[in-house]
Amino acid sequence: MDLAEIKELIVLLQESGLAELEVAEGERRIRIVAAHAAVAAHAPSVQISPPAEAGERTQPQAAGDTIPAPLSGTFYRAPAPGEPPFVEVGGKVAAGDTLCIIESMKMMNKVRSERAGEIAEVLLDDGQAIESGTAMFRIR
Repeated sequence: MDLAEIKELIVLLQESGLAELEVAEGERRIRIVAAHAAVAAHAPSVQISPPAEAGERTQPQAAGDTIPAPLSGTFYRAPAPGEPPFVEVGGKVAAGDTLCIIESMKMMNKVRSERAGEIAEVLLDDGQAIESGTAMFRIR
């Protein structure tokens, strides 16, 4: 799937009023969840899982693993300027908790944790431009 197809899915989600949309194409899975927070009106949350390779583990990340950016854009730690960050070093997170926002093509995308753990390290500066796959956090 390319960015244009993902954008179409986001528009479909917003227009349909659905809370969540998941699409699988081969081994790649994209899940889009409508945000109901004060971050931005109709801001979706995007989680993109890379295809599993033969013999590759598909279990949750091991302790100390990094959390990669699911898309390219601008990394933001807080929901708005002047507000506290979503997570801090040493803070506990549960699966589904918001970790940060990535602004991409003027859309605010919440990035959620795929597993519970403790934030060991924040690897990026607020407002930093990032590429898909860039390590954002270390979680244990």
